[in-house]
Amino acid sequence: MHEEQRKRSGNPVFPGWYADPEARIFQDRYWIYPTYSAPYDEQTFFDAFYSTDLTEWTKVERILTMDDIAWARRALWAPSPIERNGKFYYYFAANDIQSDEELGGIGVAVADRPEGPYRDALGKPLIDRFHFGAQPIDPHVFLDDDRSAYLYYGGWGHCNVAKLTEDMVHLDTFEDGTTFKEITPDHYVEGPCMFKRNGIYYFMWAEGGWTGPDYSVAYAMSDSPIGPFKRVGKILQQDPAIATGAGHHGFLQIPGSDEWYIVYHRRPLNETNANHRVVCMDRMLFDEEGRIQPVQMTHEGVTARPLQRAEG
Repeated sequence: MHEEQRKRSGNPVFPGWYADPEARIFQDRYWIYPTYSAPYDEQTFFDAFYSTDLTEWTKVERILTMDDIAWARRALWAPSPIERNGKFYYYFAANDIQSDEELGGIGVAVADRPEGPYRDALGKPLIDRFHFGAQPIDPHVFLDDDRSAYLYYGGWGHCNVAKLTEDMVHLDTFEDGTTFKEITPDHYVEGPCMFKRNGIYYFMWAEGGWTGPDYSVAYAMSDSPIGPFKRVGKILQQDPAIATGAGHHGFLQIPGSDEWYIVYHRRPLNETNANHRVVCMDRMLFDEEGRIQPVQMTHEGVTARPLQRAEG
């Protein structure tokens, strides 16, 4: 046991160029769902990785590919899966559309297992237009304690939130009858992320340019999943001793505990290629007032944390 507890993941946690990781716990396994980091025209598939202890990761190849999505033409990225009613819903961005006249945006696929195979649920994008100036990219789905499902997304410096219906593949409306609400905090660029801790909603996002060294993560706190979100500050950024371009992240919370991890991508110091990004994991700590402490990036990664199987 002591030897296992000393084992560490190392950073990156698995080999290969990957980015934009979303992290979840599904069926007694930790999962990381990243973007395959390559020139856009080569981003034609998604892989996934799972572990039972955060240190040993197994790759599942091509859980969803462009061939599975009739409307996808160019570039798949930024996946966000969620489990609901025994199925797994997988939101993603495709085609990098630049206007409402182009086909693409945010899609949703569905599977019976965390590893897929996933199939396109709609045969068309779920969100295919610019609303409030937000490019339809970088989806992140959040299930609240009351089972309300929220979809956060947006590039080009604007972030929107929408609600999802019970079937998770259609947009719902808010109580005021609207479908989209802009919730853009100061300095927001892209890559939204949401979690809830002690009744507080933590909304996080990426700042800076993803191709450069200044990519980073900042956050806000609110008593509502739709804000308002007032920026508190950065919690993840480059470290000249470790890596640059640290951003676009997900998180893990150990069930039944206040133990949190941030899963993110960064660029090794010797790399200048924009697509040379790797997925890493470090502890995410909070102070007594609930504020997130600046994340200390490491080469060592995290200590083995075996996931206890659910009772029954």
